[in-house]
Amino acid sequence: MRLPRSAHTSQPWRIREIAPDFTVEDVWALPTPGGPDDLARLVDQFARGTGEPVRAPVTRFLFAARWKLGEWFGWDEEGSGVGGRITTLRDRLPADLRAGNRGPDLRTVPFTSVYQTHDEWVAEMGNGTVHGLMHIGWVPDGSGAYRGQMAVLVKPNGRLGALYMLAIKPFRYAGVYPALIRGIGREWAANGANGAKGVKSAGR
Repeated sequence: MRLPRSAHTSQPWRIREIAPDFTVEDVWALPTPGGPDDLARLVDQFARGTGEPVRAPVTRFLFAARWKLGEWFGWDEEGSGVGGRITTLRDRLPADLRAGNRGPDLRTVPFTSVYQTHDEWVAEMGNGTVHGLMHIGWVPDGSGAYRGQMAVLVKPNGRLGALYMLAIKPFRYAGVYPALIRGIGREWAANGANGAKGVKSAGR
């Protein structure tokens, strides 16, 4: 379910102090009910996941089209992303987060982890159009349990980046996000209680 931006901005997330120049683009509730210490399990699922949204036919087509456009226009050339044109957000981290758990990189999409705490995980990606952050928070669901909450924060690369984000907005809402959310929920439910075994919770 899509949420208002205030669902993210009203929380005391550390990312707000680290990336004040990024805009909150989207916020989504994740169908991942659990206990107060289950963010580590969700992060582990992201890191070891099967890439479900790419497997969905419509979304697979959208991703393929995006990579082809990137090839044509040079958006994804070496040096255009994090560590090249874009300075990693890890360079902004305060000492406690820099010394803490970094978190895992993702296998199926080009996101690298920035930091992970007990209730917050941030991963970043970048190319010629945008520097993007995926923020996964762990929040009370109002019924005594907890769930994941995903926010996408962006810093467009000038006018090109702003136009790019505007152009892909309908496709994100029509295909990418719905498939992604469904995939996350299915994998969470399939893993069940066994998914928590062997996963250590990040320290507070």
